[in-house]
Amino acid sequence: MDCPRYPVDFAEAHLIAIFNLRERTEFFDVVADRIWNAFWRPDGRTLTDVESALREVVAASRFPVTLVSVADDKFLGTVTTIGSDIAERPSFSPWIAALWVEPGARGNKVGHALMDCALRGLLSLGYRQCFLAARQHLRSYYLRYGWRLIEEGIGADRLDIFILDIGPRGE
Repeated sequence: MDCPRYPVDFAEAHLIAIFNLRERTEFFDVVADRIWNAFWRPDGRTLTDVESALREVVAASRFPVTLVSVADDKFLGTVTTIGSDIAERPSFSPWIAALWVEPGARGNKVGHALMDCALRGLLSLGYRQCFLAARQHLRSYYLRYGWRLIEEGIGADRLDIFILDIGPRGE
């Protein structure tokens, strides 16, 4: 994954780097923990379930991909690109999933940098659109970055479903 360094507004760091988790496996445990606590634990899934799924992602050659954002070797956030995220919409693919930014890093465009890098990766694989599911309270965040709301109230968690065209600019 080739992503540029991104400027951020931290007092202690001015650039963040984004890596494929395959390249920075020392962050595996923290990524698994954040995904579990934020997305899987509320649904009754175990940390072992997340670790197993994450090992499959790390073992994949090109897709799916989990990215980690780092500044001065400090974990800031993660995002994963996957084939399918919502059981009710199996034909939608690919997805941006499990976007997480550490509370102290929020508001500094870390999430946007992670999404941008993930979308560049999907574009390089030939994808021209991408889907994302989020809770309603995050709707304005994704709309601000160009995602288009296409469905709402999906599944038990009443999720919003978004789409983003990721083809070359101007097409």
